[in-house]
Amino acid sequence: MPVKKNTAKPRRAVIVGGVRTPFIRAFGPFTQLDTIALGTACVKGLLNQFPVEWKELDSLVWGGTILPGGIAVNIGREIIFDVGLPDTLESYTVTRACTTSMLSTTLAAASIERGDAEVIIAGGSDSTSNVEVRMPPTLVHKAAPVVMSAKSTPVDYLKLLTKIHPKNDIVPSRPSIRERTTGELMGESAEKMAGMHGISREDQDAFAVQSHSRAAKALAAGRFAKEIVPVETPNGETVYADNILRGDTSVDKMARLKPAFKEDGTLTAGNSSALTDGASAVLMMSEEKAKALGFTPLAAVTSWSYDAVDPNDQLLIGPALSMPKAAAKAGMTADDIDIFDIHEAFAAQVLCVIKMLGNDEFCQQRLGLDKAFKKLDPQDINLLGGSLAFGHPFAATGTRMISTMANELHESGKQSALLGICAGGALSGAMVLEAV
Repeated sequence: MPVKKNTAKPRRAVIVGGVRTPFIRAFGPFTQLDTIALGTACVKGLLNQFPVEWKELDSLVWGGTILPGGIAVNIGREIIFDVGLPDTLESYTVTRACTTSMLSTTLAAASIERGDAEVIIAGGSDSTSNVEVRMPPTLVHKAAPVVMSAKSTPVDYLKLLTKIHPKNDIVPSRPSIRERTTGELMGESAEKMAGMHGISREDQDAFAVQSHSRAAKALAAGRFAKEIVPVETPNGETVYADNILRGDTSVDKMARLKPAFKEDGTLTAGNSSALTDGASAVLMMSEEKAKALGFTPLAAVTSWSYDAVDPNDQLLIGPALSMPKAAAKAGMTADDIDIFDIHEAFAAQVLCVIKMLGNDEFCQQRLGLDKAFKKLDPQDINLLGGSLAFGHPFAATGTRMISTMANELHESGKQSALLGICAGGALSGAMVLEAV
């Protein structure tokens, strides 16, 4: 077919709806659902809640960080097949640690702004329960020539068994969220940052309790009723709600938990986000297309910024750079922002970011600002709770935040929200949403 030159003027990309699966603690009810299955359930839920003729869809941009090894690299394409969407619907998969589905959203927004697309589904999913358990390299090196060869016979397999050492070749390695460059667990990096910035255990526990309390109140008020879609598991169970949230937790309960990453440390299982299975997605359109199809835009994607820092320094400090940059790209100052929402990988990391955003020297040296970006109190952010309460499926947190903030802007009458996410690999991302 003939292809026309794109002469369209930049348009505004809007969020018209968003949903997520329940966020479930790893190795729970979602154990038998991998990243593709969770994404499929989420996209089905999105299209059930926001019906759009399939012929109107231009693309699906999906994200994942725990990809099903050996099964499918482009999980977005597999989701299209499993949902039953047209085979001709284009799709691709992105991965950028914890900012993954924020990236899928901004890639979709850029495509819409440019005029390359009108309607896009963007999102992400992860199943920590299905993380690849690696066998020792010694076993792989011995077994691969036999397993991969079409000429191998039963005798070859028997010979292979005689070469396998029970102690060195059979025991699998334990998966861990370590930085390849530094060897540190992310929690160890957050622990180091807490020490650098003087963030106490008490402050971390108080912030974690605030997250759970606010999330529980919002849930009880029905705030997330239209955002969470039920998921049926292979054993016939239907899961309707998150299972990590603890609305009855307290500082006293938090104080009883042992340090998780350092013997005399300040980070615990209570003030750190849990390993989680889940998926989330948003339906995006050009503003003109949304109105033409009868959808009410919730919020517009105004700007975004992605950054990277030295992983040997402060691995999770990135949002303190990305958030001011995203605001500047939107032509805004901190005083123009109505809502601040920061991903809670760890309470310590959030409190460190807040401290840097309010630090004159940091903002002058790292951002070139005249003074601090914004002196925030922990009570000023994450008004509906965050990842400490909901959980953190790595590739699903971004669109979970975006969907919730888009709905909050639409329902509250507030005008703007600034979102920030830290990520593995010493990466970060931030986004400005504006009410439409």
